[in-house]
Amino acid sequence: MKRSFKRKKGPVQSQKVAYDGINFASGLERYMYMALKKAKIKALYEGETFELQEAFDFPFESYERCGNGKGEYKNRGNKKILNIKYTPDFVGRGFIIETKGRANESFPLRWKMFKKLISENKLEPFILYKPQNQKECDETIRLILNSRK
Repeated sequence: MKRSFKRKKGPVQSQKVAYDGINFASGLERYMYMALKKAKIKALYEGETFELQEAFDFPFESYERCGNGKGEYKNRGNKKILNIKYTPDFVGRGFIIETKGRANESFPLRWKMFKKLISENKLEPFILYKPQNQKECDETIRLILNSRK
C-alpha cells in the first residue's frame, strides 16, 4: 500500500493560542509569557509599538500591481506611503523579547531597522532577546534574572 502525504503550501502559519485572557500569535509566545509570569518578571505583551520609518509622500508615477501581486498593473504612484512599524512581543524594564519560531519574509529587515533605531540612541537602551524555541525562552529568563543581580 502506497502512503500519501500532503505537502504544505506557502509559509507555515503559527497556531493562535489564548491564555489568561490574552490572544497570543503562537504557542511560543504563550510559553514565554508563562515563563515570565512564573519568574515574576513584569513585561507587557505587545504593549508598545515603535515607528521604524516615517510615512512619506511619493510624488512620482510607479507602475506596479498591488503589494500582494494581485490586481492590475497600473500607476500606483503619486500617493502617501505608510510608515513601517514594529511591535515586539514583550517589553519590560530594560529588555525586549521577540519570540520567533519561524520568521516571515519581512521580519529580518524590520528587526535590523529596530536595532538601528535603538543604536541611534532614540530609545532607552534595551537588551534584546530573540528566543526561537522553549529552551531559549528558559535561557532568556535566566539571563534577565542574572542581569538584575
